[in-house]
Amino acid sequence: MERALMENDQHKPVEFHNLLNPAMSRRQIIKTGGTVSAAGFLAGTSALSQAVSQATTLMSFPAVPTSTADTVVLPEGYEYDVLVSWGDPILKGASKFDVENSAEDQLGQYGDNTDGMSLFHLTDKDGGVDEDRAILAANSEYINKKFMHTHGGENLTADDVRKEIAAHGVNVFEVKRNWFNKWKVVKNSDLNRRLHGNADEFVLTGPVAGHPLVQTDMDRTGTKVIGTLNNCGNGQTPWGTYLTCEENFNGYFGAPAGTAFSDEQKAYGLSETGFDYNWWPTEERFNLAKHPNEANRFGWIVEIDPYNPSSKAMKRTAMGRFKHENAALTLSKDGHAVAYMGDDERGEFIYKFISRDTYREGDRAHNMTLLENGTLYAAKFNDNGSGEWVELTYGKNGLTQANGFDSQEYILVYARLAARFVGATTMDRPEWVACHPSSPMVFCTLTNNKYRGVRDNQPLNAANPREENPFGHIIRWVPENRDHKASRFGWDLFAMAGNPETQSGAMAGSDNVSADNMFNSPDGLMFDNDGRLWIQTDGNYSNEGIFAGQGNNQMLVADPVSGHIRRFMVGPNGCEITGITFSNDQRTVFVGIQHPSNAWPNAEKDGVPRSSVIAIRREDGGIVGA
Repeated sequence: MERALMENDQHKPVEFHNLLNPAMSRRQIIKTGGTVSAAGFLAGTSALSQAVSQATTLMSFPAVPTSTADTVVLPEGYEYDVLVSWGDPILKGASKFDVENSAEDQLGQYGDNTDGMSLFHLTDKDGGVDEDRAILAANSEYINKKFMHTHGGENLTADDVRKEIAAHGVNVFEVKRNWFNKWKVVKNSDLNRRLHGNADEFVLTGPVAGHPLVQTDMDRTGTKVIGTLNNCGNGQTPWGTYLTCEENFNGYFGAPAGTAFSDEQKAYGLSETGFDYNWWPTEERFNLAKHPNEANRFGWIVEIDPYNPSSKAMKRTAMGRFKHENAALTLSKDGHAVAYMGDDERGEFIYKFISRDTYREGDRAHNMTLLENGTLYAAKFNDNGSGEWVELTYGKNGLTQANGFDSQEYILVYARLAARFVGATTMDRPEWVACHPSSPMVFCTLTNNKYRGVRDNQPLNAANPREENPFGHIIRWVPENRDHKASRFGWDLFAMAGNPETQSGAMAGSDNVSADNMFNSPDGLMFDNDGRLWIQTDGNYSNEGIFAGQGNNQMLVADPVSGHIRRFMVGPNGCEITGITFSNDQRTVFVGIQHPSNAWPNAEKDGVPRSSVIAIRREDGGIVGA
């Protein structure tokens, strides 16, 4: 439990500078010529240095060095197994993996490029937690054409396109642990399902449902959506549901040359070519010239009940539409569901959603309606270390018809436009958000931003103090009165990634970053139940120039009190480390290895490298990370 925060447990306002641990308090901001000096902002950190030098009680594993090997590197005393890989059979009767698998085969197999995931334990015969049986819900974000097709993705057939769509989405399947603490997929479980890009199991809920902006020729009701795409990070609710987050949906749409795009479409990156998936010539719903509203049906938080394989997946429109990275869900003091969310694009925003209704212990049916209605906010980070949540509600803060916002539905569909209008702070690619399990601290990874301080609409500020910011950083805030429902907060910078071996000043990173734990582009983020902060990277692994010596992408562990950061894992060549969830007893951590580039895990056998989920455990059966 975070000590400094526990001292302020009175139900009265506290000064923002008292909200944060003194050892990690914000440093004085030095301004030069009207801009924030990053070097000044990172200076004067003797208190931080002293705290970081102290031993942490949260972790005892030996740190691993950087690596450029095509393998998974773990601390001494740890081991791992590959739990599931792209193409492994999930549904009953599904085909085994083969590089020549068809679209029909892929419908029953684990999707490509695994990402966010959550574990949901089943109950035992006495109604308690079954420590050895669970359901894993895991995202498949996108596909690699080079490996998916024997022709490398050139001249796609209609079946090729259907295979790519089928390899997206969410995988839900039972897993079981044996006597040796090893987990296996239960391939014939009735709980297993695939919610892929062509699945018809999605329903729009909340204020936008039925609105003309989400009506199409295929669905004139504006409520029934085919599929989910680019499922990036995730969230897990206290009532036992899975939140999957639709991120770069724009890349799947296209249109004939000469198609005109509205300002709203341009704000979300919609274009003629997208990401060159080129689905629209054979799958008409992705043709923006014919179906411009189809894109408005993506970019939402989707709630899935993993325990009910026949249930519909709910796209929660009250939570806003943007390029969702993940959703960190917690409860306010009076029981409102609060979700923190990042919009993963350079110069976009951090959001908060507060449910209209409150959580009821033991009433799962009621709790599963909490995300249908509520209020959306965007974050404003002031240079003095204070912050505020600006409400994105029609009629408030200038969000009126006179200013181009004609309804609440419009504001939610185009949340980016509303956040920008009310003056929310543009951020350096907001990625994952994580809430401390026992203290009201919230952390967010800001992975990098080549436009910071370069483009006029993304000026330097205290929350994003480095020009171009190739390394990224982690920001932290605490709500006023220790209540997540509060409209104000205090914030600081928890860590500035960098390279002290090749850089100096601001680019070397903050004082809790050294040659022993340096990293770039923090991305995935999660707290375990004991308060260890797990940091995953999706950065530059060239090991050249300013990134020399940083190795492959990695996973680190941080003590949120002292600021101590220790490297726990390094992944194989070319991969991103992303997605993390723990077994209830914390003796296993499941981690995603996305887009490995060479031979891992067994390209000699499979013909191609395959994105996979691995299960990591201690050889002595103890708590992972402790």
